[in-house]
This record gives sequence, C-alpha cells and structure tokens, in this order.
Amino acid sequence: MKPKQRASRRGARPTVRNLIVVSDTHSGCRLAVCPPTPIPLDDGGTYHASEFQRKLWVLWREFWDEWVPEVTKGEPYDLVHNGDAVEGVHHGATTTISNNFEDQIRIALGVLQPEVERCRATSGTYYHIRGTQAHVGQSGVYEEQLAKHLGAKPNDTGQYARWDLWKRVGDSKGPLVHLLHHVGTTGSAAHEASAVNAELTAAYVEAARWNREPPDYVVRSHRHRSIAVDIDSAKGYAAAIVTPAWQGKTPYVFKIPGARLSEPQVGGIAIRQGDEEHYYRRWVRTFDRSKEE
Repeated sequence: MKPKQRASRRGARPTVRNLIVVSDTHSGCRLAVCPPTPIPLDDGGTYHASEFQRKLWVLWREFWDEWVPEVTKGEPYDLVHNGDAVEGVHHGATTTISNNFEDQIRIALGVLQPEVERCRATSGTYYHIRGTQAHVGQSGVYEEQLAKHLGAKPNDTGQYARWDLWKRVGDSKGPLVHLLHHVGTTGSAAHEASAVNAELTAAYVEAARWNREPPDYVVRSHRHRSIAVDIDSAKGYAAAIVTPAWQGKTPYVFKIPGARLSEPQVGGIAIRQGDEEHYYRRWVRTFDRSKEE
C-alpha cells in the first residue's frame, strides 16, 4: 500500500511535506565523500577513492537508501544542498584531488546527481545554496555552475545557486524554514550553542522589527559539526539546526581548538509537516578516533 499523501488537484504537484538538507560535501577533496567508481580527470588520468572515502560512501548510501525513505515515510521530499559542494583551491591546501574545477564539478555530479534525480522522481524540487567563497569561488561562481548542471530551481533573479532560501514545508500551515550556509563558530565546546542560539534570536528580532512571520526553523551549515537549539514559541517551538558535513578532518582542522579533538561528523537533517505537528530529525554518524599504540 502506498503512503497516504495530501489531496491535490488532478495533475498538480502533490503537497510535499518533507525537506531533506545536506551540506559541505566538498567534492574534489581527498577526504570528502566520493563515488567508489574510477573518476576520469581532465588530463586523461583517473582518480580512485581512498579507503576512508569508501567508508564514507557506505555511510552516504545508508543515509540515502535507508534513513531518507524511513524518515519521509516514502513520501515526496524536497532537497536542499546548503553550500560548499566543491572543495575549491584555497589556503595552499594540498588535499585536493585536482585543482581543475571541471574535475571537481565532475566528482560533485557523481555524488549529487543520483540523489537529485531520486528527489525529482518523488515529485520533489532541488535547491542549492552558495557556500564559502574560498571553496566555491567569488560570488559562488563554481557552485552556480554545479547547481545549473543539477537543474536546481532558480530564484527570482535567475540564480541556480542562491545565497539563502525561505522555504515552506508542506501546505500553507506548514513550518517556515530559512536556510543559508554560514553561522558563527567557536573554539570551545562549552559555548558551541551560543552562536546558534544567537542566529535564531536574530531571526526573531528581525521578523518582529518588520512585522513578518518568523521562521520555525533556521538551518545553517559551515561548521561541520551538528547541533540544534530549540526554544518555545507561540507557534509551538522554533529551532536552529546546524547540519553535519561529508568531509573528514583536513590538516587545517588539526589546529582549531575544539575541532582538533573531535572526530568528523557526517549526515543530514529532515524537516517534516506531520499530520498533527511539524518536527525535525537529524542523522549524524562519526568515526573512531586514532588507534591506541
């Protein structure tokens, strides 16, 4: 028996009550998620995923093949990539597979295109957010190229990769979500929630200032560490959620306070308009720390 969906006009797009968000896939990095099949490079060479990337790919497939169908109850879902889909050429990094952006975009397509097509097969829509310019180019130029290849829905100015997105999940009574890539960071685990709570508070202050509807969910990325902050509100509750990433620890991470002691976090989130209330779910996995000698 097929899952029950909300009624819609004959021939019209069904009401999509699920939103799936992933971010920070950093294609082009030797420590980021990568298909296990050989990747052809621009100069005729071939890249083969490392052992770590193969482990990462197993989790990527578990997320999409097991968790997403379960959390969406087999119903249609919209999909957002919340920025940093490619690694770029930055800070003198030596962990890139290739400094050629054509190679990086080819890898990103291998990672994301099957999931975008699966989203569309459910009558869902794909959206793409621009990430950090050090990774995705000035004004997000390379992420714009990728989003156009993937057929992301453009905004009203024609950008396939946009800076932010206001998204209603479900029907007109469903939760309002605001997504963009960046959020403040901290070097102290004791204060990890501070910038996230501040982001949610700022959204409510700005909405009140101009008499606009506040978001039920504020979704951010960039940190590569997942956390959520909930507060009660007249609408029930509101939450600020930071998504995990799909990249291991690069050399840069080993000098950052807090991050240098933690292991990579990978996964994504779902926001759903249920029959009685809306809610969110997080899927987060990590890796074992270095072996004891």
